[in-house]
Amino acid sequence: MDLEVRHLRVICAIAEAGSLTRAAATLRMTQPGLSAQLRRIEAMLGGPIFDRGQTGAEPTALGELVLTRARAILPGIDGLLADTARAARCGSAPGRVRLGAVGGPLLADLIVATRELIPGSDVTTRCQYSPSPLLDDLAAGRLEAAVLGDNPGHELPPREGVALHPVVTEPVFALLPSTHPLAVREEVSLKELIADDWAMPHPDSDRTREYWASVFARTGRQPCTPYEAEGRQLIDIVRTGLAISLCQATFIEVPGVAVRPLAGNPLWYRHVLAWRHDGPLAAHGDEIVRRVAEGYLATCGDTPAYARWRGRHPELLRLPE
Repeated sequence: MDLEVRHLRVICAIAEAGSLTRAAATLRMTQPGLSAQLRRIEAMLGGPIFDRGQTGAEPTALGELVLTRARAILPGIDGLLADTARAARCGSAPGRVRLGAVGGPLLADLIVATRELIPGSDVTTRCQYSPSPLLDDLAAGRLEAAVLGDNPGHELPPREGVALHPVVTEPVFALLPSTHPLAVREEVSLKELIADDWAMPHPDSDRTREYWASVFARTGRQPCTPYEAEGRQLIDIVRTGLAISLCQATFIEVPGVAVRPLAGNPLWYRHVLAWRHDGPLAAHGDEIVRRVAEGYLATCGDTPAYARWRGRHPELLRLPE
């Protein structure tokens, strides 16, 4: 992992708050999640940045050096981002629409809806594993709209100038090798899967792992997670039988993997559309949400496990009117 600007912001937030607990509240993170991130930053920088005790967090000698440099660097970066955002807004051609997205089924329908509602628009896209940088780009004017996602208790924070519109909350399913003994079942129990090796998304990608860990804790244990992977790499690890994982309900099965609902629906994922209040999509917001929701329903028909689940639980899937 390389040192990033957000890591410097974390260090400064801890120093300003005087404790990890207060800094976690400011950063909208859990205290264990912030502690884990700080340990990774300290490993990158070669030593402890803070002495942590009952009275709070005090910078070490190394920490003072890092803080001095970070406080000198961050204002320049913030100024650069603000200046480039203003330049991008002023220099954008009429009809230019920059879209962002995390993994999921909504982006293609958002592109189609944008082109139809804003004829002649020049649509570009950029994808990320985490919604956080996309939300930052929306707030700074580097994107006009984005497909985001979050989990219960870990909702996206409101940002000035950005509208957040939930589209649907869906269950999270298990992603198993097709040869797994439980793959023959219609649904599987999280408690039965907890003893397997797991492949997980990177802990810095978003707060997904924090949410998963909170639900795993209800089983009385945390899984062994020897593999960190996302996208194609995660699928390959599962397909070869090395581990299991979790996935969105709309994940389309490929040869070698099986998607199965979790008994009791213990985990959920919310798809969210976001756009700038002063952007070109704001005037079409309700229609954009409606069209994207219709596209989502069509996608559900391509995922047999999810289609069967929806047949059993029609009351649990709610979409915009």
